[in-house]
Amino acid sequence: MTIAALALALPLGLAQAAPDAPAATPGVLAEARALIDGGKPAAAIEKLRALPADADPRVPYLLGVAYYHSGDAARAIEHLAPAAPKLATGSLERREAVQVLGLSHYLAGHIAESIPFLEQTRAAMPDSIDLAQTLATAYAQTGQPAKARESWARAFGVAADSAAGHLLAAQMMIRVGLEEMGETELKQAVAKDARLPRAHLLLGQTALFRGRLDEAVALLKQELEVSPGEAMAFHLLGDAYSRQLKWDDAVAALQKSVWINPYFSGPYILLGKAYMKKGDTAAAEGMLRQAVQYDPNNKAAHYLLGQLLQQTGRPDEARKELETAERLPGAGER
Repeated sequence: MTIAALALALPLGLAQAAPDAPAATPGVLAEARALIDGGKPAAAIEKLRALPADADPRVPYLLGVAYYHSGDAARAIEHLAPAAPKLATGSLERREAVQVLGLSHYLAGHIAESIPFLEQTRAAMPDSIDLAQTLATAYAQTGQPAKARESWARAFGVAADSAAGHLLAAQMMIRVGLEEMGETELKQAVAKDARLPRAHLLLGQTALFRGRLDEAVALLKQELEVSPGEAMAFHLLGDAYSRQLKWDDAVAALQKSVWINPYFSGPYILLGKAYMKKGDTAAAEGMLRQAVQYDPNNKAAHYLLGQLLQQTGRPDEARKELETAERLPGAGER
C-alpha cells in the first residue's frame, strides 16, 4: 500500500500567523516546507525546532508533517493533534494536517482513530484511489465490511452491492488476512452471480487452506466450468488431490495447469512430489529441475530435489541441493 504517496505537498500561506510571531518565521517556514518537499524531513525538523511552537500554529503543523515523512508517526500525531484545529478552516494546511493525522494514526496502529480523519480527507479528495484503499482497509480491520466494500468499489469503479463489488472486497480482505470476512463476501458474490469468474476459485482456495478438501475440489471444479482456462484453478485442484493422496488425479490437473501457464513453479513442485510418490523418479527430477529453473529461490523445490537425488544414489548433488534449501527462507518468510 502506498500510504506515503497520499501525503500532499501543499504550499504555505493560508493559515494566519499569530500577531506576535517573529518576523523571520514565514521565511523559516517556507525553507522547512521546501526541505520536506525535497525529501529532507530531518533537516526541516531541526530548523523548525528552533522556532517557538506556541506563536504560530504552522510550526507544530509542519513539525508533524516532517515527522510523518521521517517515519515517526507517534511524533507526527503529537504535534498535529493540537495544531490542526488552530489552522484556518478550509485552508490547504488544515486539509494536509487532517490527512497526515489520519495516515499517522493508521501507521501507528490506531486504526479506529484514523478513520474520522481519513473520512474528512476523502471528502476533499473523492477521486483518490490510494485514499479509498487505505480507508477501505481501515474499515475492514475495524469490522465494518459494508463500508469497506463501498470504499473498494469506489476505487475500482463498480457498484458496491453488485457481485463484482463483493468479489473485489473479498479479494482485498483476503489480501490483508481477513479470510473469514472475505469468505462471507465471496458467498454473497456467488449468490448474486453463480458464474462470476474467480469467485469459486477463491472459495476453493480458502477451503483448501483450511483442510476442507472435498469442498475445495467441488468449488474448484465449479470454477473450471466457468473459466476452463484458469491455470490457478488446476494448480489448486492438483494440490487438493495431492493432499487426498489421489496422485493420478493430481498429475492430470497439474499438467493442465502447466500447459496453460508454463512459467509458474508451483505446479512443477507438486508434479515432482506426485511423480516421486508414483515411483517415476525420472519424471519427478525433470519437474523439480524445471521448478528450480523458474524459481531458483524456492526452498521446497531444492529440498525435494535433494531428497530425490539422495534416493537415486547421487549424494554429492543431493548435498548441494539440501544446502541450498537450508540457506533459503521459507515461503512465509519471503
